[in-house]
Amino acid sequence: VQVVSVQGFLSDHYDPTKKTVNLSPEVYHGVSVAAAAVAAHEVGHAVQHANAYPWLTMRSKLVPVVQFSSSIVQWVLLAGVLMINVFPSLLLVGIILFAATTLFSVITLPVEFDASRRALAWLNKSTITNAVEYPQAKEALTWAASTYAIAALASIATLAQYAMLFLGNSRRED
Repeated sequence: VQVVSVQGFLSDHYDPTKKTVNLSPEVYHGVSVAAAAVAAHEVGHAVQHANAYPWLTMRSKLVPVVQFSSSIVQWVLLAGVLMINVFPSLLLVGIILFAATTLFSVITLPVEFDASRRALAWLNKSTITNAVEYPQAKEALTWAASTYAIAALASIATLAQYAMLFLGNSRRED
C-alpha cells in the first residue's frame, strides 16, 4: 500500500483498486493528533482490505450498483412522485434504487467503526499518542464516525418517507 497526498479538503480515503491511502495535504503533512487519527483510520481500511474484512467486501461489491442507482435515483423518484397517479410503478422503481443507496450507507457503518477501532488500537499501541492525546484522537474519530451514522439514519428516514408515499397512494387506488 502506498500513502500519497491528494488535493482537496476532506479528500482522505483508501482506494482498494489502486491500493493507496490518499490523504489531503493537511493530513499528509499534518502533525496534529487529528491528522494522525485520520491517517491511521485510512490505513485501517487498507488493513480491512488486506484481511478481506466481510463488511468491506460486501460494500465493495455494492459499489457498481450504488454508482448506477445514485446517478439516476433522483430523476426516477421525481418522475415517480409527479406521475404517481398515472404510473405508480415508477415510484416503486425509484424506491428500490434508493434502497440500494440506503443499504450501502448502513453497510458503511461497521466498516467505518472498525477502521476507527483499528486506528485507535494502533495509535495506543505504537505510542504515537500519549495519555492526553489518545482521548483527543478517539473524540475526533468518534465525531467522524457519527457523520456516517447520521447519513445512514437520514437515508433510512427518506426511504421510509418514499415508501409511505407509495403505500398511501396504493391504498387510495383500492
